[in-house]
Amino acid sequence: MPKVNVYNMLGEQVGEIELSDEIFGIEVNQHAVYEVVKNHLANRRQGTQSAKTRAEVRGGGRKPWRQKGTGRARIGSIRAPHWKGGGVVFAPKPRDYSYRVPKKVKRLALKSVLTSKVQNNEIIVVDELKFDAPKTKEMVKVLNNLKADRKALIVTAEKDENVVRSANNIPNVETTIVNNLNVYDILKYNSFIITKDAVRKVEEVYA
Repeated sequence: MPKVNVYNMLGEQVGEIELSDEIFGIEVNQHAVYEVVKNHLANRRQGTQSAKTRAEVRGGGRKPWRQKGTGRARIGSIRAPHWKGGGVVFAPKPRDYSYRVPKKVKRLALKSVLTSKVQNNEIIVVDELKFDAPKTKEMVKVLNNLKADRKALIVTAEKDENVVRSANNIPNVETTIVNNLNVYDILKYNSFIITKDAVRKVEEVYA
């Protein structure tokens, strides 16, 4: 079982925690991670892009000049795609880009990125994160104490409004709960800060 240090909010080591091999110690499957990230980005696409084909562009109903005898290239409409103001060839139309990935692949990808965080020493386990009131300065101090990267994802077991609001105004710092973890967010942020309770919940939920 991989072991990582546990820190308090002052950045002091207060112990160690053993992580489950089933979640944090598997063989990283890069293809599963690729498929899940591609799916995540595809599902986020709005699909609202639209352009007009030559059939939809206004005008161009009359043949601009006769077919033969002018010495010019033959043309049937001033709205042909190679003319200024013409229609678009294979014009994009509104569509749904979303598709589904099997649950087993999603779970494998999640375990893979969690394992990679441990292997790359990018996981920071905190005994607890508690604030008496929402204070951005206090959160900045905690991040500095933990020597976290400027891009950090903070994971808690349950939603704590004080933690969320303390991190809201810090650029490139995001908070989430265990049930909302996803592969893209874990990869996006360099530092993965997770509370001790959240580690145990991850092992319980994703085992």
